[in-house]
Amino acid sequence: MSKAATLGLFGAWLVHDLEELATMPKWAGVSREHAAVAIGLMGGVVAAAAVAGARTGGRSRFYRTALAAFDLHGWVHLAGSAVTRGYTPGVVTSPLVVIPFSRWARKRLRAAGIEEGTSWAGLALLPVLLGAVHGTAVLVTRGTKARYASLTN
Repeated sequence: MSKAATLGLFGAWLVHDLEELATMPKWAGVSREHAAVAIGLMGGVVAAAAVAGARTGGRSRFYRTALAAFDLHGWVHLAGSAVTRGYTPGVVTSPLVVIPFSRWARKRLRAAGIEEGTSWAGLALLPVLLGAVHGTAVLVTRGTKARYASLTN
């Protein structure tokens, strides 16, 4: 199993989330700081999954679940844009990076004789993880503008 298919998960995620970082604040009405904290926290999870995949030659259930979640995430972006009939953060890189990388990496897993082995319980926890990173971002960035204002006055 190639490292490109395991560690590449983080690289593909990074490209995708740079689009989200650039567009989420204006689109979702959150601060750039909030978006950066939430994306950074999720990046830690994705990096850990990619490293787990690399260490186990793709056999890590954590990695395989993260890969399946990444693929699903890309489809959710496409569906969100279809429903809103417009741009949603991440929709450009979903068909160009997220979905193709996910499909390619899953093909590499199959070629290496590794079963999909997605943890459905892990996928079900994805909304909890998203809530946790955004909730933490709220707590971390609460009062950011007030702190900044007090430093500049």
